[in-house]
Amino acid sequence: MTEKKIHKQITDFIKLQYPNLIFNTDASGIRLPMGQAIQLKRLRSGNGFPDITIYESNVKYSALFLEVKKESPFKKDGKLKKSAHLQEQNLMHKRLRAKGYKVLFVWRLEQVIQVLKEYLK
Repeated sequence: MTEKKIHKQITDFIKLQYPNLIFNTDASGIRLPMGQAIQLKRLRSGNGFPDITIYESNVKYSALFLEVKKESPFKKDGKLKKSAHLQEQNLMHKRLRAKGYKVLFVWRLEQVIQVLKEYLK
């Protein structure tokens, strides 16, 4: 399954099961003409932002960020695979966690269902 399809499954699930939940999707994964892509990049503080932001706090976190992947970004030993893109995303995840946000890599709808259950209880 493609990352795009998983992303759509997740947003459809949220809309159906949590209709009052406010969320947003980062536009950086959308193919844009070069001029628009450059303009969009200039409007951000940096790179590596997660794909989905859920604007809901709980007793521990200020918001939930989900980075959607088509497969696990982790090796069997639990370490992040070596990729400049993944490393850049992981750096942004660390920065967001330091600000009080929960940030996760996800690659299956079933994961997201469990994450949301736990996060929203």
